[in-house]
Amino acid sequence: MRTPKILLLGPPGAGKGTQSSNLVETFGVEHVTTGDALRSNKEMDISDLGLAYDTPGEYMDRGELVPDEVVNAIVEEALTSADGFVLDGYPRNLEQAEELESMTDLDVIVSLSVGEEELVDRLTGRRVCAECGENYHVEFDKPEEAGVCDECGGELIQREDDTEEAVRNRLEVFAENTQPVIEYYSDRDAFVEINGEQSLDAVWADLEAAVEDELKR
Repeated sequence: MRTPKILLLGPPGAGKGTQSSNLVETFGVEHVTTGDALRSNKEMDISDLGLAYDTPGEYMDRGELVPDEVVNAIVEEALTSADGFVLDGYPRNLEQAEELESMTDLDVIVSLSVGEEELVDRLTGRRVCAECGENYHVEFDKPEEAGVCDECGGELIQREDDTEEAVRNRLEVFAENTQPVIEYYSDRDAFVEINGEQSLDAVWADLEAAVEDELKR
């Protein structure tokens, strides 16, 4: 079986990170995310693009949004060097989706579908260790002692971007910018929608079967 090229779509809190890890382990692909790709290529020379700065790191160090053309170039570099991949967090808008068409051919395009209220519950319930960064959840992944990290004993906190107001804002941005990307792909033969509100095991079973089915075509 060839090494697949997979695009994983879904809103914040849909479980893309967890399922990407499963795909990496099962199918031997690389996990390509925009954040990781940017961090790995902070010093990439982009002076030929004629932008404000000559490296992605200069945007990142100033807390500024990295322009689409820079993100596109970095993602293309990451995909070109990978035999197979699961792409997570890109494309975030239609312009990036059109760029992706020119970079590579996708074997499977998966959308994890989860309702807004379920996403709010998942994201607002997340707690992070202030010391070591370990993640927990008040309902789905509780620490042995409430408010205390199992790994290092540090205090568990709610990040600012996990408050309900921040979460609903993130979901609104997703609906405005990235939901059209899902619709863009929805009529493709390689497109599969999976109910992301199932148990993690059930989502994975559907996802694994979808990838294997597409690879047999």
